[in-house]
Amino acid sequence: MAANDTTPLIERRSIDYIPEAERHGRLLSQFTLWMGANLQITAIVTGALAVVLGGDVFWSLIGLLVGQLIGGGVMALHAAQGPKLGLPQMISSRVQFGVYGAAIPIVLVCLMYLGFTATGTVLSGQALGQLFGVSDSVGILIFASVIVLVTVLGYRVIHFIGRVASVVGVIAFVYLFSRLMSQTDVGALLQIRHFSWSSFLLAVSLAASWQIAFGPYVADYSRYLPSNTSSVKTFLAAGAGSVIGAQVAMILGVFAAAMSNGQFAGYEVAYIVGLSGTGATAALLYFSIAFGKVTISTLNSYGSFMCIATIISGFRGRLEVTRLQRLVFVLAIVGTATLIALLGQHSFLGAFKSFILFLLAFFTPWSAINLVDYYCITRERYDVPALADPNGRYGRWNALGISVYVFGVLVQLPFISTKFYTGPLVAALGDVDISWIIGLVLPAALYYLCAKKWHASVPDQLILPVEQDSAVATKTSGAGRAAAQA
Repeated sequence: MAANDTTPLIERRSIDYIPEAERHGRLLSQFTLWMGANLQITAIVTGALAVVLGGDVFWSLIGLLVGQLIGGGVMALHAAQGPKLGLPQMISSRVQFGVYGAAIPIVLVCLMYLGFTATGTVLSGQALGQLFGVSDSVGILIFASVIVLVTVLGYRVIHFIGRVASVVGVIAFVYLFSRLMSQTDVGALLQIRHFSWSSFLLAVSLAASWQIAFGPYVADYSRYLPSNTSSVKTFLAAGAGSVIGAQVAMILGVFAAAMSNGQFAGYEVAYIVGLSGTGATAALLYFSIAFGKVTISTLNSYGSFMCIATIISGFRGRLEVTRLQRLVFVLAIVGTATLIALLGQHSFLGAFKSFILFLLAFFTPWSAINLVDYYCITRERYDVPALADPNGRYGRWNALGISVYVFGVLVQLPFISTKFYTGPLVAALGDVDISWIIGLVLPAALYYLCAKKWHASVPDQLILPVEQDSAVATKTSGAGRAAAQA
C-alpha cells in the first residue's frame, strides 16, 4: 500500500524495466482489468458473428467457449511473464528474434492495434452519437479525445478505469440479459441444433482469435506487479477475467443475433440498446457501451505506444520517452485509428470479421515461439540488460526465430479462409478454417526441436538490471557504505 500511495498518477516509465521499489498492485486488478476489457460491445458483435454467418445458437455457444479456453490459455501464459521480467510484452521477443529482428512481429502488432482501435471507435461513436444526439462521426471524435487523455496518463489510470468498467459492465449485462430473457424463448433457440464443422470451427476461431490478439500486450499490464507474484495466480487472474468477460459478452451477442431476424448487422449498438426500450435507461446503456470501450481502446493505444517505442529503441539503443513525446506518439496513433474509423464506419461488420480472422496467421506463430522459448527453452532465464544491446547475447537478428516465424505464417496459407485470401485446401476441408491450429502447433514443435539444439547461450538464472535509481538500491548501497566505514 505504501508503494501504491507514492506512485504518481501520470506514469513516468515507458518500455524500461520496472524496479522492484516501484512495483505495486494486486492480482484482483488483473481480473477486473481484463473482465472490463471484454464486457463491451465489440465482444458482443464477435459472438453475434457466429450466428450471423450461419451457426445455430447451441453449437455457437459451445464453439465460442472452446475458443475462449484455448485462446485464453495462450493469453494468460503471456500475462504471467509480466511480473517476472518487469518489461512490456514485445520486448521479450528480442530473445527469440534478436534486438532488430523483433521489429518484424512488432510492426504487425501495431497494425493490429490500429485495426481494433478503429473498429472499437466506430461502435463507440455510434453509442455517443445516440447519447448526445450528434452524428456518429462527431461521436467518434469525442471518443478519440477521451482515449488520448487516458492513454497519456498511463498504467495506473488504465487499471482504475478497468475496475470501474468491470462494475459498469456487470450491471449493464445483467440488465440486458434480463430484458433479453423476457423478450425471447431462449429454450426454443437452444433446441435448434444443426451441427456443422464449418460453423462450429468458425465460432471456435472467433473466440480464440479474440483472446490470442491480447497476447502481444497482456504483460504490459502485469509488469508492475511485485516480482514474487505467483505465475500461476497471475495466469488465473488475467485468464479468468478475460475468458469470463468475453464469453458473457459473446453469449449476449449470440442470442441477440438469433432473435433479430436480420436486423442486427449494421445496427449493432442501436439493436442492443433497443432491448431495454427508450428514455433514461437507453441513455445509460449508451453510456455504458461507450465507457466499456474506453478500457480496451486505451489498451490498444497504450500498446501501440509501447510497440513504437520498442521498435525505435531497438535501433537507437536506450530510449527515454518524455511526457511530451508520449503525447505526440499517442496523438499520432489515435489520430490514425480515428481516420480509419471515419472512413470505414459504414462497412464495419464484414470487414471486422475478415480482419480478426486474418490476424491469426500472424500472431499464433509469434505466441507459439515466445511461449515455447520462455517456458520450455530458457525457462524464465532471460538476460534483461542484453535485450537493449544489439551486440549482446541476443544479437541483432536471430535467424532461427525469424525463420520459424516465417514458416509459421506460410504453413497456414493453404488453410486460411477470409475475404482477403482463401487457401487452396479450404474447399477440400468443407470450407473449415483450421489455419490457427496449424499456426500454433507446427511452429511450437519446430521451434522446440530446433532451439534445443541451436539456441543461443542461456544464462544460469534470470539476470535483471542493477536498480541504481530505486529506493531499494539506494538503501542497500547506503547500508554497504556504513558497514565499510565501520
